[in-house]
Amino acid sequence: MEMTKKRKKTRNRSGLQVVTLCISTAMVLILLGMVVFSVLSARNLSNYVKENLTITVLLGEDMTTPEARLLCKELAKRPYIHHMNFISKEDALKEQSKVMGTDPSEFAGFNPFVGSVELQLKSEYANSDSIGWISKQLKKNPQVTDITYPQELMDSVNSNLQKINLVLLVLAVLLTFVSFSLINNTVKLGVYARRFSIHTMKLVGASWGFIRRPFIRRGVLVGILAGIVACAVLAGGIYVLYTYEPQVLTVITWDVMLITGVSVLLFGIIISTLCSWLSVNKFLRMKAGDLYKI
Repeated sequence: MEMTKKRKKTRNRSGLQVVTLCISTAMVLILLGMVVFSVLSARNLSNYVKENLTITVLLGEDMTTPEARLLCKELAKRPYIHHMNFISKEDALKEQSKVMGTDPSEFAGFNPFVGSVELQLKSEYANSDSIGWISKQLKKNPQVTDITYPQELMDSVNSNLQKINLVLLVLAVLLTFVSFSLINNTVKLGVYARRFSIHTMKLVGASWGFIRRPFIRRGVLVGILAGIVACAVLAGGIYVLYTYEPQVLTVITWDVMLITGVSVLLFGIIISTLCSWLSVNKFLRMKAGDLYKI
C-alpha cells in the first residue's frame, strides 16, 4: 500500500511538473511567436504599401486611345509592373466634371485633359533609384510627356519600414536569448528534483544515453504541448483581430500564419529538448558530494 501511494505521489508530482513546464514554456513561445508574426506581417505590410504607391504617366495630347492601349500592352510585359490602369482623355474629363460639378470643356471649347496611365510597381522596384531608371526608360517614348510620383512619401515609407524591420529583428534576437534562458531554467528545475535518481541510475551501471532518454522524451512532449497551446493562443488573437478589422487579411496571409505556427512548434520542441539534454548532462557529470551542495 505504501509503495502504491508513493508511486501515485511521484506520478502526480511528475504530472504537475510537466503541466507547469508546459505553461511556462507556452508563455515564452507566445511572446516569441508574436515577434515572428510581427516580422512577417511587417514584411507583407511593406510590400502592400509599396505596391499601392501610384506613378502617373502623362500621355501626349495627340495620342489616340488605340495607341495608348498598345502602349499599355507593351508596359504590361515589363518585369517591374504590378498593376496598371489606363485613363483616357474622355474618362479624365468625366471624373473631373464630377469633382468640379461642371464640364470644363464647355468653357474651354475642347477637352483640356490628356490621357494617363497609373502604374503600381512591384515592391522591390518601389524606391527612388529604380523609379529614376524606369522614368528614363518610359520617357524615351515621345508620346510620354511627364511622369509624376510621390517621391517624399515613398522615401518616408521606405525609411520608416527599414527602421521598423531593424527594431523587430533586434527584438527577435534578444527575445530568443531570453526565451532560451527562461525555458532552460524551468527545465533545469524539473531535472534538479530528480538529480538523486540520476545519480542512483549511474551507480547501478546505466549508460548516459539510457538515463537521458526519459528526460529527452519528456522535453519533446513538453515542447509539442507548449507549442500547440501557444499556437492556439496566437490563432485566437488573430481571429479577434480579424473580427475587429477583416482587411488585416491583406497583410496577415495564410503563409504568415503557417510559418509562425511551424516556427513556434519547432522552437518549442528544439529548445525544450536541448535544455533537457544540457541539464541532465550537468548532473551526470557531478559527483555524489556535489549534489548536496546545490
